[in-house]
Amino acid sequence: MKNIFSLDGKVALVTGGVYGIGFGIASALAQAGAKVAFNATGQESVNKGLAAYKAAGIDAKGYVCDVTNEDQVNALVKQIEAEVGVIDILVNNAGIIKRIPMVEMSAAEFRQVVDVDLNAPFIVAKAVIPAMIKKGGAKIINICSMMSELGRETVSAYAAAKGGLKMLTRNIASEYGVYNIQCNGIGPGYIATPQTAPLREKQADGSRNPFDAFIISKTPAARWGAPEDLAGPAVFLASNASDFVNGHILYVDGGILAYIGKQP
Repeated sequence: MKNIFSLDGKVALVTGGVYGIGFGIASALAQAGAKVAFNATGQESVNKGLAAYKAAGIDAKGYVCDVTNEDQVNALVKQIEAEVGVIDILVNNAGIIKRIPMVEMSAAEFRQVVDVDLNAPFIVAKAVIPAMIKKGGAKIINICSMMSELGRETVSAYAAAKGGLKMLTRNIASEYGVYNIQCNGIGPGYIATPQTAPLREKQADGSRNPFDAFIISKTPAARWGAPEDLAGPAVFLASNASDFVNGHILYVDGGILAYIGKQP
């Protein structure tokens, strides 16, 4: 049983794997035996990521690359193949969100979110799939969101992009499953990361932040998730244990999507 979850000898690329969810997933893949490569848009961020992996005892490779730029992505993939090996596991994690009411959001802002959250996963998957086919199979994991299923105020671009990513996931599975490529998604719930820390800060009177209280009330687990909560699902979807799982979105949300909420 342990062997089907082993990633020994596998090469994993985790886009945006510098901190938060990406770093947590990359660390889990490394602990399962994978060689990890990650990217960031600038050298300073890459250096921070390398320091974090080193502190965790992980020998990761970091690269500067804008995943919305097809030429840069193609060059990145070739460099990883030359320096680390053919990519067996792709985790499309890089993403952004802009919390702006829809009527106040410019078309340029909308396009930027879609470019990073939807176009980039297409570009990176397109770059790695040919070598995956030649190797006889591989795994692609797209980091979707509960916003693949739900809407909420101020996140029209993010929800549209993540909904599109859900369908891109299913289409990659449909088109390349015959080549033993499994493409699945992980839909995180609300995860406690540095980016969400302001939403969890105590109020001046010591009470919960209203948004924090809202999330706790909507989550059957009655807590925020941690990046570590995504470790098992990521290793499962990256390993031979999921060889007949394809086109699936695994929501790791503490039960939010299953819960209507408490009666007032």
